[in-house]
Amino acid sequence: MMPGFEGLLAVLLFAAVAAAAAVWALSRRRGADPALAELTGRLAQMAEAQAAQQAQLAERMQAQERALAKALDERLGEVTRRVGENLMASGEKTAATLHDLRERLAVIDAAQKNLTELSTQVVGLQDILSNKQARGAFGEVQMHDIVTAALPAEAFSFQAVLSNGRRADCLLVLPNPPGPIVIDAKFPLDGYQAFRDAPEAERKAAARRFSDDVLKHIHDIAAKYIIAGETAESALMFLPSEAVYAELHASFRNVVEESYRSRVWIVSPTTLMATLNTVRAVLKDVQMRKQAGRIQKEVGTLLEDVGRLDDRLKKLFTHINQAQADINPVETSMDKISRRAERIEAVQLGAAEAPAIAHKPPEAPPG
Repeated sequence: MMPGFEGLLAVLLFAAVAAAAAVWALSRRRGADPALAELTGRLAQMAEAQAAQQAQLAERMQAQERALAKALDERLGEVTRRVGENLMASGEKTAATLHDLRERLAVIDAAQKNLTELSTQVVGLQDILSNKQARGAFGEVQMHDIVTAALPAEAFSFQAVLSNGRRADCLLVLPNPPGPIVIDAKFPLDGYQAFRDAPEAERKAAARRFSDDVLKHIHDIAAKYIIAGETAESALMFLPSEAVYAELHASFRNVVEESYRSRVWIVSPTTLMATLNTVRAVLKDVQMRKQAGRIQKEVGTLLEDVGRLDDRLKKLFTHINQAQADINPVETSMDKISRRAERIEAVQLGAAEAPAIAHKPPEAPPG
């Protein structure tokens, strides 16, 4: 549109100059012919009309320039508004993502608290000596108190029935390996008391009977409570007294060695407590592995959220760069328009000086 206006303005200027030249030429010959004087006047009127048309054209071009500048301003405002909306939407998405990250971190903190609680469980002597319930034999009552004080409820089961129909005094529920372990607390205390109370002459016979009773009990435990594929490859025989445990290891080495061969481990209250501490460590390790797996899963989810946040930030930067790329051509166009307006203004000033030249008195001919 702008090159067409410039061409038209050039034609009009050329016509005005030609008319002025004709008027000047005719004015030099005005004294020779009255008709030429009349023609000169008409040409002057035509020049004035041409100047008026040029002024109107300049006004129209200025109006079009103002309309174009207004349209560009509106367009630039629309682009700015869209960029602001995109930035606001991206900010909301980023805030939502950060909220999700905070929730994930809260879940991880809760899992770490569970690990801390598992690591701070302590068994005291008061727990071991409490809850003296009548459960039949003294050994079962003492074993019950030790096990309940040392292990969580889900780690053991009292009077559990096995696949062979046998009922175990206590079944320690452990993962494979080693698998569930049976604790038997039905130790023949009567034989031990008879051995302790026997006179010197009958002491050897009482010791043999006590040894036979313990060996029979060991073999019964191995036959009843060691089941391939169901329980561990060993079982525990609980002695309710440290004195009995010490007597067996001091005076009945054959019984202890047979228990090793039968994979029946003899434990006293103290050694059972140590064994249960080992069991608790195994269970704690299993729980920590479960919690570690959960934490690893949460961390994986957290990494996915961070990846999505990175993608959204990249999209945001892309939108910002695109907006900058859209603004740069607009600035270039504004610069071009400004330069064209300056050229148009310069042309208008030149056209305004043309009529003054037309009314300038003719110069005297030389000589």
